[in-house]
Amino acid sequence: MKTAFLILMLPELLAATVALAQTAPAGPPATPQRPVTDVYFGKKVVDNYRWLEDVNSPEVKTWFQAQADYTKRTLDQLPGRDSLIKTFEAYDKLLTVRYGQVKKRGSRYFYRKTLPSETVGKLYVREGKTGPEKLIFDPTAYDKTKTYSMTAYTPSPDGQQVALGLQEGGAELSTVRILNVATRAFRPESIPAVFGGDISWLPDGSGFLYTPNNSTDPKDPKGNLDTKARLHRLGTAVATDRELWSRAKNPDMGIRPDQYPIMAFTNDQTQVYGVLASVDRRADIWLTTPADLTKSTIAWKRLATPTDSVYDFAKLGSKIYLHSVKGAPKGRILVTDAARPSPATAAVLLPEGSGNITRLLATKDYVFVVLSDGINEKVRQYDPRTQQWADVPMPGTGTAGLEPYNATTSNGIFTYVSTWNRPETVYDYTPESRKMVVSPFDMQARYPGTDDLVVEELEVPGHDGVLVPLSLIYKKGLKKDGNAVCFMTGYAAYGISATPYFSRRNLALLNQGVILAETHPRGGSEKGQAWYRAGYQTTKPNTWKDFISCGEYLVKNKYTSPQHLIGEGTSAGGILIGRAITERPDLFAAAISNVSCSNALRMENSPNGPVNTPEFGTVKDSVQCMGLYEMDAFQHVKPGTKYPAVLCVGGMNDPRVIVWQPGKFAAALQAASTSGKPVLLQVNYDNGHFTEDKKVTFRNFANMYAFALWQAGHPNFQPKSVAAK
Repeated sequence: MKTAFLILMLPELLAATVALAQTAPAGPPATPQRPVTDVYFGKKVVDNYRWLEDVNSPEVKTWFQAQADYTKRTLDQLPGRDSLIKTFEAYDKLLTVRYGQVKKRGSRYFYRKTLPSETVGKLYVREGKTGPEKLIFDPTAYDKTKTYSMTAYTPSPDGQQVALGLQEGGAELSTVRILNVATRAFRPESIPAVFGGDISWLPDGSGFLYTPNNSTDPKDPKGNLDTKARLHRLGTAVATDRELWSRAKNPDMGIRPDQYPIMAFTNDQTQVYGVLASVDRRADIWLTTPADLTKSTIAWKRLATPTDSVYDFAKLGSKIYLHSVKGAPKGRILVTDAARPSPATAAVLLPEGSGNITRLLATKDYVFVVLSDGINEKVRQYDPRTQQWADVPMPGTGTAGLEPYNATTSNGIFTYVSTWNRPETVYDYTPESRKMVVSPFDMQARYPGTDDLVVEELEVPGHDGVLVPLSLIYKKGLKKDGNAVCFMTGYAAYGISATPYFSRRNLALLNQGVILAETHPRGGSEKGQAWYRAGYQTTKPNTWKDFISCGEYLVKNKYTSPQHLIGEGTSAGGILIGRAITERPDLFAAAISNVSCSNALRMENSPNGPVNTPEFGTVKDSVQCMGLYEMDAFQHVKPGTKYPAVLCVGGMNDPRVIVWQPGKFAAALQAASTSGKPVLLQVNYDNGHFTEDKKVTFRNFANMYAFALWQAGHPNFQPKSVAAK
């Protein structure tokens, strides 16, 4: 039966492609090959599309626009695409209001609130948790000639003012403005190019610490190199802001150009910490006193070096608590004296156990630790006054969300559990009584189909016999005959684990009978630091090989078949999907390479590339360079290969993965593939790496899903001439 179905489906898929081609453009825009040869430690590497890296060139701009136009004309003709957008909108409306980022300052509660009719969130405040709300900032009214959203907001300690990070077009490099809560008027100062809009207020609210980029242009190659931590005093000119910490000011501290010197106050505001931030999870942490901020030179004290393998820390009272993986791959909690910190002599407060520590945080009087079995998380709390640990009674299993309302002055926590198949309920947790009550900020919605969803948590053999976790979500009654469309995704970088979450966009696929497969390859931290390091730099091939193994398992066990399997990877997950389809093009019907790192050998030549060398490696090291070559999907595209259908996506305002990365990959695939399946490049001019704007987001994901479902043979996405047969 399965064979007969596939024999019937293959002509229909071919006919679908032909039918669409009759009205779509004849093919993608031509892309000239202009070979450039590089030699890396004796290895010659040819790059036919180096010229596309000059994104300011009129010729390159024209090429990207032509690709975008061709892709839009093709996708606009896909049946089911607009229906997906309407489904996203319908599901969005079922939640009558959405709250987020709830913060307490004094008696005031600040929060982001979004209504179904709104594309971005607005900022509100209440006097008391259940008091009447007041709108204090609407990004859509900030400048009627442009489209703005809030990347972040930070109230002052007394709740009288709010620092807002404002972005245009999803650029992430935000302009910081200061809003008076009572009058809703802005102060005159405007600070550009602050990544995410993040700042740390001085305890008296007279100013704040921040680290801006060097340029407002996300394509500036020097924009995030040699950045400087600064102090802004309210009422003073931004140009006079003091430089507190930088490679130039502190040449004896060994600060690298790619490290961001970030300064902030500890929760209790008695110390100032400095983190030389990079993608290396092993923190480089320093401490000083608030009084030192007034001095010409800060007397820094070392808290932890990268060799101490401290992932996170929290100060409570006279102690500093450390999440360390040194000698403990799944993590342990250490405690050291805040005045004389030393990881080497710190006492072990919580030894390594079977659970992988994923988070450490503190409130006014308690320390909290989140532990994971690889998928599901539990939470423990520690009271330094009694020196006792206790389990937090989380409402279910899944991903544990914990956000203190105000870690400086209270113990109250905004908490929830996310699962694959159920929307979360938000609770208020009181650690003193260990009681949870449904929060006033909880809003429930009932979504169609959730009662019919099945979740399977599996472990499948990897290429080398190592068991790889695989999460499957699908509707009840699935027939394992290989005919179901499967959407398989993965990330596996920076030690970030794929933990359960509920997605209305995913639900739109599930309710059309699509299987969702969330892979957990090496490179994440599902099984601790060892799992992360097994998909890191020169071991990175395990990442895409694990992904391939998950696909092979799904095919072997007849969940799906190569004619119906979709692969997806986003950002650093572009390495995963790019190398999966270049190594096993026969395994996939379609692939989505979304804002993807696709040309790893050239990442250091992009604005965000140098800061990512600790994760992926550098071309300056012979061993790491060859590892980068192995990761490079663009360099592994081979002419004459039958590649699956591929949709590459790039954001023109993307500060993380520059648009020429997916652009070059698309060009190479268009020239090389002999399968006759489409290779498209979607260029988002109103988006960066992502955006809060729901209208843009819904369109973007509907395009990706419709393309993939069309090529994977889903009947609702085939051209009418085929569907009518």
